[in-house]
Amino acid sequence: MGDSLHHKFSTILIGVAFSPNLKNNIFEAMRMVDFFDCKLIIVHVGEKTKEKEATIKELISGFAEDDDEKVKIIWRQGSPVRVIIEIAKEKKADLIMLGAIPREDFLKFYIGSIARKITRRAHCSVLLLIKPSEDLRPCNHIVVNGLKDEKTKQTILHSFEVAQNLGAQKLTIVEEISHQEVKVVVEDDQSLLKDTLIKEQLSKKEDQRVYDIVNNVSEDLKKGILIKTQSIFGRRGYSIGHYAKVVAADLLIMNAPKKTTFLDRIFVHDLEHILSELPTDVLIMR
Repeated sequence: MGDSLHHKFSTILIGVAFSPNLKNNIFEAMRMVDFFDCKLIIVHVGEKTKEKEATIKELISGFAEDDDEKVKIIWRQGSPVRVIIEIAKEKKADLIMLGAIPREDFLKFYIGSIARKITRRAHCSVLLLIKPSEDLRPCNHIVVNGLKDEKTKQTILHSFEVAQNLGAQKLTIVEEISHQEVKVVVEDDQSLLKDTLIKEQLSKKEDQRVYDIVNNVSEDLKKGILIKTQSIFGRRGYSIGHYAKVVAADLLIMNAPKKTTFLDRIFVHDLEHILSELPTDVLIMR
């Protein structure tokens, strides 16, 4: 894959626990394997028993048709975070799928500490699912970050390939602009007008930057997709998560956090809001 502009997952890894969500998680993973025509590695961190093995084999039987090449099941003891990251590296997985946990009121979803640590340390892309389903959930609208960052161009290019694989019809690129960039304190009509004009100028500039990136995407990847840009003003991470929720997006695609030496400060800054209350399924693109 390297620096190729087309991002296609070739090996997907899903960590499974024997919880009520087991069937739904496996069915979601199998569908992704169909969409991306790739291999699947199912990892259970814990003891291998005949019952557990029979349960998983029965769930994948309809998909895999005893195709050992397509689906591998790995059993390994140890710390879930370490084991999943180790196996993802060993098997050269380029996507790890993780399920979110519903909060008490079932309207909000969050990432448990294991999934959060995997998301932070993984070498590859991570897909966080809020409501894994036995039945196919169509992915019609994808929202992708367009923030000014060296990783954004690649993320936007990859998001078009993902959109084609998932059959999405609409892709909205959101440019988050922080209030600090506006630098106007609104006190009266005049300052309100100035604030509005500055916001319009910043939006135009951001739109042009994103337009230049989209222009570089090959036409076959844009085919059949309605492309929209949207500038929003607010706190990074929080604004785009809120936007994805309001427009009822089916998937939010974000740049992977930068690696920092001091407690992943930037990670916390950008993705904290999204991980603490997932607005929709989130794909963190590496």
